[in-house]
Amino acid sequence: MMKLGYQTNTWGGVVGHPAGVTSVKDSYYLANGSTEEALEDIKAAGYEGFELFDGNLMQYKGKEEEFKRLIEKHSLDFIGVYTGGNFIFPDILEDELEKIEEVAALASALGAEHLVVGGGAVRAKGILERDYRDLGEALNKVSHIAEKYGLIASYHPHLGTCVQSPEQLDKLMPLTVINLCPDTAHIEAGGGDPVEVMRKYIDRIKYVHLKDYQKGEFLPLGEGHQDFEDMIKVLEDAHYDGWITIELDSYQDPKAGAEISRKYLSKNETLTSI
Repeated sequence: MMKLGYQTNTWGGVVGHPAGVTSVKDSYYLANGSTEEALEDIKAAGYEGFELFDGNLMQYKGKEEEFKRLIEKHSLDFIGVYTGGNFIFPDILEDELEKIEEVAALASALGAEHLVVGGGAVRAKGILERDYRDLGEALNKVSHIAEKYGLIASYHPHLGTCVQSPEQLDKLMPLTVINLCPDTAHIEAGGGDPVEVMRKYIDRIKYVHLKDYQKGEFLPLGEGHQDFEDMIKVLEDAHYDGWITIELDSYQDPKAGAEISRKYLSKNETLTSI
């Protein structure tokens, strides 16, 4: 059986740590809401675990016991943390990697399993072919950091990066050893077929993000047109038994969004392996 988790970023929406504007080492993702409220709602909606942004995790640096009590209170597994960087600019790469190592160390100490990484900057004058090589080499370094702390590192293709289309993903993947965390809605929004991408890279998939998509909008599962049945079939055929995390950048009522996705999975007989 696959395990089902939820990302806390819906509570408060996706913002960034303001210190990151002037200091690369502080350039964290941040959900501008309450992690405690998010975990309470995630548990109530019927999920087993959670993922959170690096900025929200770092709010607990020096308060690790508080974080552990929060997890125990809601009987949830801490699946992993999402982080990222530009990765193609040599002058700031060292600071980006130091930030990621600090995040990985804290995540590992608190029991996480996964380190999810997004990024790959798009230059003001456009993408250069060497950007894929530099991104791949940087992600190899991220993988080594993750291994050092007993975490599984996966790259998450994302709109707005130099890896948003399937063709761009195909350029990157041979240049790096990192695993792939497919975000099904971002893949479709970037012009790809999530089922085909998952089938193509199934040997490198150790973690999955699901969200629905329709007419340019990210949605709870079942409210768009994504083919989750075929996606799960690909995973089942590969005997995948890891985490699947539902991730929804924003929703007017975060708890309701989580409940909609959970009810969709519960009612669909072909998705009972989740």
